[in-house]
Amino acid sequence: MKKKIYMYDTTLRDGAQGPGVKFSTIDQVQVVKALDTLGIAYIEGGQPGANPKAAELFKRVRDIDLKNSTMVAFGSTRHIKHACDNDPNLNALVDAQTPVVTIFAKSAVSHVRDVLGISLEENLALVRESVVWLKGHDRRVFLDAEHFFDAFYEDEAYALEVITCATDAGAEVIVLCDTNGGRLPEEIADITKAARKKIKNTALGIHTHNDSGCGVANVFAAVRQGAIQVQGTMNGYGERCGNADLCAIIPALQLKMGYDVLTDDQLARLTRKSHLIAELANMSPRDNAPYVGRYAFTHKAGMHADAVGKRKSSYEHITPEQVGNTTRIAVSEMAGRSSLIQKAAELGIQLEKDGPETRMILNRVKELENEGYEFEGADASLELIIRKVTNRSRCFFQTLGFHARVNRPRVEEPIMSEVTVKVELPNGTVEHTVAEGHGPVDAMNNALRKALRTSYPCIEDMHLEDYKVRILDGKLATKAKTRVLIETSDKEDSWYTVGVSENIIAASFVALLDSIEYFLLRRYGMAGDKKTATNDA
Repeated sequence: MKKKIYMYDTTLRDGAQGPGVKFSTIDQVQVVKALDTLGIAYIEGGQPGANPKAAELFKRVRDIDLKNSTMVAFGSTRHIKHACDNDPNLNALVDAQTPVVTIFAKSAVSHVRDVLGISLEENLALVRESVVWLKGHDRRVFLDAEHFFDAFYEDEAYALEVITCATDAGAEVIVLCDTNGGRLPEEIADITKAARKKIKNTALGIHTHNDSGCGVANVFAAVRQGAIQVQGTMNGYGERCGNADLCAIIPALQLKMGYDVLTDDQLARLTRKSHLIAELANMSPRDNAPYVGRYAFTHKAGMHADAVGKRKSSYEHITPEQVGNTTRIAVSEMAGRSSLIQKAAELGIQLEKDGPETRMILNRVKELENEGYEFEGADASLELIIRKVTNRSRCFFQTLGFHARVNRPRVEEPIMSEVTVKVELPNGTVEHTVAEGHGPVDAMNNALRKALRTSYPCIEDMHLEDYKVRILDGKLATKAKTRVLIETSDKEDSWYTVGVSENIIAASFVALLDSIEYFLLRRYGMAGDKKTATNDA
C-alpha cells in the first residue's frame, strides 16, 4: 500500500499574513468548504486567543458538515505568568471546540533566553504542562517546534529535548518548522532524520517557508526522512516570501513520489480550488504557477506545439487533466502554423497546414502583433479572429459609436465618468444609452450592458474580474500605445481579451467588445446553432 501523507493547510492563518492577502469571515468559510472538497486532512482556522475573526470562524464552521477535513485551532503554550487553567490562550483554544489544536513552542536556546526571557527548564515546563492540559480537555495536540532547524544547529541536544518533552507529554504530531525559511534540502533531510531517530513512535510533520526558494523542495526532503504531515498554504501565500505551496506539493507527492495524498477526483479539482482561493484572498492567480497556472501547460514555440500535438508527453511532465488543468497553445508571430492548427483544433475547427484560412489567420495575427497586440494571454480575442476568418462566428450587435466624458464639477467633488454608446442589433433596432461609472471603463461597461440587456438578458451573468494596462513604448510618453488586457468571468469560466490603441479608452473599448462578443457566442452559439436567445441560460 502507498504511504499516506496528510495535508495540513494554514492558508487562513499563516497564508493570511502574506502581503495583499485579505479574507473576510465569509471568505474564510468559503475557503474551508473549498479545502474540504479538495480533501485536505487538516484546516488551521487561525489563532482564537489573539484574533476575534478566527474565533468567529470556528463558531461558524460548527454548523458545516465537513466530509474530509478536521478543523484546527492554533496558539502558543501557556504564558510563563499563567497557570494553564488561567491562561487566556489555552482557554481560547478549548473554547474554539476543534477536535485538534496546534501549539507552538520555542526550541532554540537563544529564543528561550532572549525572546521569552526564561530558563531552559521553564520552557520545557511550558511545553509539558500545556500539552498535558489540552489532552486533559480531550483535544488532540500537534506541536510546532518553532525554528527547529536553526535551533538544532545552535544546540542540538536542547532542540531534541524540547520535542522529546512534547512527545512524552502526549503530543500526537511533532512538526519541525523551518520558520525563517533559510535551510536547504540536505540540511532539512539530515535534521529530520535525527529527529526521527530520537522520537521513533511519534508522527513527524514539516512546516517550511520559501525564503531561500526551497520551501517545496524542503518538504520533499523531510517526507523522504519520515515526515507524514505536511503544513503549507494554497498558492504559497504567507509572510515574506511565502509558505510551502500545497498546489505544487500535493501533485508531486502523489504523481511523482508515489504517496497517497488525495483521491484522483480530488486531485483533479486542484486547479479550480487554487484559483477560487486566489479570488477569495483578493489575489490574482499566478499564471506561471507549477501545475495550476494558466501557463503551466501552455506552448508557444512552434516546434514545441507541433511535438505536443503528436505526443503530449514530449513537453508536458504530467497529464494536465490530472490536476484539473489543460493544454493550451499560444499563437503568436513566432509560433507558426502548427500552433495555430492545434489552437483551432481545440475549438473543433480543422485547418489545413497550407490552406488559405490558415494563411489569413496568421497574417491577421502578424498584423495585429505589429500594432502591439499580444494573444498569448488573450485566448478569447484569438478565438474570435479564428472564428471570423473561418465563418464560424455570429453578429450579435454592431457598435455605431461611443462617447466618453470625464468631469469634475468642482475641485472638492469626485471625478464623474459618463459614457454614451450606440449599438445596432440584428433586427435593425438601434440602442442609444448612457451610463455613469467609477471610471470610464466601468461607465463604458455599464452603458454597453444597458444597451444589450433587453436582447441578451444573460449578460448579467458576466463580470469583469481584472483590468491590466501596459504602455508599449515608454519613450513616446503620452503618445505611446497602450495595451489593455481584460479578464471576464461567468458562472462557469473566465477568459481574456485584448485591445491596443494610443488612446487608453479606445483600447479598453476594443477589449471590452471582444469580451462581450465572446460571452454571447458561448451562450448563444453561432447562427444556425441549436442555442438561441430563447433558451438563455
